[in-house]
Amino acid sequence: MVTPAPAWPARDPDAVRVALSALDRPVYVVRDVSGIAMTNDAALAPGSQVLAAVPPCHPESLGDDTFRRDHSVRLAYHAGAMANGIASARMVVALARDGVLASFGAAGLPPGRVAEALETIRRQAPGRPFACNLIHSPSEPALEDATVELCLRHGVRCLEASAFVRLTPAVVRYRVAGLREQDGEVLAENKVIAKVSRAEIAEMFLRPAPEAVVRELVAAGAVTARQAELARRVPMADDITAEADSGGHTDRRALTVLLPELIALRDRVQRDLGHPRPVRIGAAGGIGTPTAAFAAFALGAAYVVTGSINQATVEAGQSDATKQLLATAGTADCEMAPSADMFEMGAQVQVLKRGTMFASRARKLYDLYTAHDSIDAISATERRLLESRTFQRSLDSVWDDCVRYFRERDPRQIDRAEHDPRRRMALVFRWYLGNASQWSIAGETGRTADYQVWCGPAMGAFNSWTAGSFLAPVRNRFAAELAAQMMRGAAVAGRVSQLRLSGVRLPSGTGTYLPVPTGG
Repeated sequence: MVTPAPAWPARDPDAVRVALSALDRPVYVVRDVSGIAMTNDAALAPGSQVLAAVPPCHPESLGDDTFRRDHSVRLAYHAGAMANGIASARMVVALARDGVLASFGAAGLPPGRVAEALETIRRQAPGRPFACNLIHSPSEPALEDATVELCLRHGVRCLEASAFVRLTPAVVRYRVAGLREQDGEVLAENKVIAKVSRAEIAEMFLRPAPEAVVRELVAAGAVTARQAELARRVPMADDITAEADSGGHTDRRALTVLLPELIALRDRVQRDLGHPRPVRIGAAGGIGTPTAAFAAFALGAAYVVTGSINQATVEAGQSDATKQLLATAGTADCEMAPSADMFEMGAQVQVLKRGTMFASRARKLYDLYTAHDSIDAISATERRLLESRTFQRSLDSVWDDCVRYFRERDPRQIDRAEHDPRRRMALVFRWYLGNASQWSIAGETGRTADYQVWCGPAMGAFNSWTAGSFLAPVRNRFAAELAAQMMRGAAVAGRVSQLRLSGVRLPSGTGTYLPVPTGG
């Protein structure tokens, strides 16, 4: 979108804001007979003295140009995966058509649902780049294998690997199976974006695939011997996303600490290995406003990743009821709660607090789990409260559901629980935690207080930034529009930063980009 420049040197806040938003034109700060002013054309202020100037700044120029080139996208912007299909096929298609990279939220979905989504994306956005999420599943490696098999079968050329604590055969297979040589250079047709929050995990993806795992894949016929040789010459990932304080599983680290740490680590490993293409480091967590996006770029991020804010978009696989809750969230309306997948380990996820009692009820379940050896050890009064308020059914019937679920999915879980009362208690409590996210996605009436909505403080920051604008109503929050507004605003923030570094003091309020529809 081309913003018209003010006709005369700008002095009032509205005119200054328009001048800053004319991203296809330079900005000049001048002194004339009337004082200090701003203009996009120094010739409009004859006889004036130019005090500071910044060149045009397009959203497409932010970040690393190799990210845009290698992923064949317009922007150094990635809409990250949200589990259970919240990052829906519809969302991926909309962003892919607009030249923006997006990941389908495959985690937690059965293979059939993933296959259906990949078919939809390829049919509705033919030839457009997109990614599919691969979440580490230590207790169910078959799910990782199935996701990779589907991605290879459907020609998915990018995986967003998340929550990995070690490199598994599935993720290594995906990477190595896409290696080929051309003119002496190793080309990785299967790209990997690893989302990490710890340096030791990042280093695994900065280095080549483990040779022991690659040998097993060669023996199984999953990759060729030549691909195994090529694997020694490339890192496991093309991109590593530094995940700071975010929704869902998070270590809640500050981006200003994590991102520079991973960039420095990348540089050390690059010096050691001398790979011809350095791994790019991107930023996720807390990216809910253009100012936050620019701050990440200023710290050295090759690209930015959004998550929480995309849950409230029109295309998100969330219920209307949950989207409305998200649209009212503030930056302090999140808290930590026990996670379903790693309940026994005490792992936590960050969730929405406003409008739901999920976090407090989930913590109560974990407290009971740590204090008792079995469900039978819980007092009768406490059990009645659980059945009437939290589960809204008897714990015996919940156990029956668990048996039916795991008999099909993983019978070993039931076998273990039959001989371990504490394990049985964990599975029953996990029933609530697991279903709470499904109730949110489905908009289950009567279960609003139990909605589990993965959410970080970026959601509240976004709501604050868009308050009173056309993006305030959920009905206007289209995923591609959010990407455009975020990156356009980040470009404005970059100009503001350059002017401030030049000693320019801007009128109050003019340094913040206000959302304007890209079509007008």
